[in-house]
Amino acid sequence: MSVTIPAETVEYAPGRFLDVHRSPAGAAGPRPVLLLWHGKAPDSRFELAPLAREAAGHGLLVLTPDWRSDAEDSGRADLLASLEYTHRHAADHGGDPALGLVLAGWSMSGREAIAVATQRDLPEDRRPTAAVGIASSYARPAVTTGEAPLAALADRPSPVPLFLVHGTGDDLVPADTTRALDTALLTPATEFLQPDTDHAGVVLTEYDPALGHCVAARAPHAVEAGRATAALLARAAGLPVGA
Repeated sequence: MSVTIPAETVEYAPGRFLDVHRSPAGAAGPRPVLLLWHGKAPDSRFELAPLAREAAGHGLLVLTPDWRSDAEDSGRADLLASLEYTHRHAADHGGDPALGLVLAGWSMSGREAIAVATQRDLPEDRRPTAAVGIASSYARPAVTTGEAPLAALADRPSPVPLFLVHGTGDDLVPADTTRALDTALLTPATEFLQPDTDHAGVVLTEYDPALGHCVAARAPHAVEAGRATAALLARAAGLPVGA
């Protein structure tokens, strides 16, 4: 991984914040963009900082917004506002969605990322170029679209490449939930990564029961798995990163 600069925090909607992760500026110019949504715990963007830094080191501009699943709309407004901010302001941070805009989510928001990117009526100028579902389940309706990706994508092909990640040792959201989506897809997933790790390891973290949230991974297998996820995110954006 390349060295990254400290995250910058900006307001993407009134009172709502996201972190901007990037590698040092250089001759490479604008970068493809990754919008990375955290899981169900409200306002927990900090949990994805290890993965965001790793992905930024591959040459991505990475935006990680807070959102609230406990809001009256279950987080719909936050998620969609962060996507609109990304389209409008990625260039302000050194990104260029025209080079690639990957929408990715972990746990609950993996379903949201897949649903938003593949919905029928999304204007093409607002559609991500790829979507990544990380350790999620897809049978329930997404709060953003009202559709369950498992059913919707069994009836129509995905309009964008889909990438899937799920740890084989995940005992919180079993990997079979992602395998079911992979089997149902009319358009096969471009890549389906199944590392030997748990729910937290796929995002380069481990759960700390004393703190009640995820922290940066220390166990070698989790570090390896999280780095593999970061590399997949870069490949989803079209960057030449080895598997």
